[in-house]
Amino acid sequence: MGEQQLPVVVIGAGPVGLAAAAHLVGRGLEPLVLEAGPSAGTAVRDWSHVRLFSPWAEVVDPAAEKLLAPTGWVKPDGATYPSGGDWASLYLQPLADVLGDRVRYGAEVSGVSRAGRDRVVDAGREEQPFTVHVAHADGTEERITARAVIDASGTWTAPSPAGGDGLPALGEKAAAGRIAYRVPDLDDPAVRARYAGRRTAVIGSGASAFTALAYLAELAKEEPGTHAVWILRRGISGSTFGGGEADELPARGALGLRARAAVEDGYASAVTGFRTAAVEMDGDRLVLVGEDERRIDAVDEVIVLTGFRPDTSILSELRLNLDERLEAPVALAPLIDPNVHSCGTVYPHGAKELSHPEKDVYVVGMKSYGRAPTFLAMTGYEQVRSVAAALAGDQEAAERVELTLPETGVCGGAGLFDEPEGTEQSGGGCCAAPTTLQIGVGAPTASGGC
Repeated sequence: MGEQQLPVVVIGAGPVGLAAAAHLVGRGLEPLVLEAGPSAGTAVRDWSHVRLFSPWAEVVDPAAEKLLAPTGWVKPDGATYPSGGDWASLYLQPLADVLGDRVRYGAEVSGVSRAGRDRVVDAGREEQPFTVHVAHADGTEERITARAVIDASGTWTAPSPAGGDGLPALGEKAAAGRIAYRVPDLDDPAVRARYAGRRTAVIGSGASAFTALAYLAELAKEEPGTHAVWILRRGISGSTFGGGEADELPARGALGLRARAAVEDGYASAVTGFRTAAVEMDGDRLVLVGEDERRIDAVDEVIVLTGFRPDTSILSELRLNLDERLEAPVALAPLIDPNVHSCGTVYPHGAKELSHPEKDVYVVGMKSYGRAPTFLAMTGYEQVRSVAAALAGDQEAAERVELTLPETGVCGGAGLFDEPEGTEQSGGGCCAAPTTLQIGVGAPTASGGC
């Protein structure tokens, strides 16, 4: 079989993976989507209770919509906001169904390489197709030969830990039964019972943390004794709660305003400048200990929402060029680096920024951002439009920008090591005491000192 007849393997049947398949079909290329889960959007279904801050108009890919139209599929109202469950059932699964046997479920990719060439071998490397090693849900294995590989497997399975140094805090693994790494579904009676009337620490400063705080505040209105302790590694500033009304994605701005209201109304207290070093047991409760040995009053549960990180182990036999900080492609990293960027938009980007020394391998979607935050679905759609054009040999289309991104509404890059508010930074100044922000009525304080 000639290389042009081989499929382009797409890893992951999530929003960006399925969009990649739609664009490849539109280009006359044959995709083969390998999904480890039992259905389209398996990861999305895990957060089916969470509402997107992008409306339907921005989470349906144009090439996918073109494939769906002949089936009688009706696009939801573009001005409304889907939940994760809506996105999966009303769009992702119908799209996967249209693609038919081009999508295989229960097919977990365990590795990708050049056929007959490990990472070290130079000779004849680019002339060889790719070999994709697949483990099926029934226990069988398969080797699939591909002309190109698009990794859209995401980062959902690799949440970042509570530890302020990027590693699990001491005791974090031992306390795993009391620690969650996802926004809780409080409509689930068992989950609701876990947090109702309890004191819960929420670690993180992004949209997921805002969502968890808002959910817990709503629970607190109905269940006395429910309280959240919001743990921030930095200080409170004008950007802490996101862009608010200035955010060009209004629903995202509203998340931050809801988080602010949770604090101001006394349903949550904020502890700033706190980097978790240890999780200790205090009877049947947990105590968080900071790097400076400050201790937070005991909590019943901990929700860690400190972002995700890419797992590139399945690509370890390929030659990737990744930024040493973000684990994103080196040409993309400067555009999204939270150490540098504050307010503003990320430039649209495509095949050029996503390319690697290993030709015809692309990491796209959330995984392409590595550890950087604020990824949008339409960013991924633009990525795969460009990648499909490049694989089809249409360089002009691959380099063309067809997307204008909204302002992020997020200021003060997340990668910065900020001092608590009111503390001036100086060379190496890292020893200021974390502060507990007392806003509203009834918010308990953290104990201890430095």
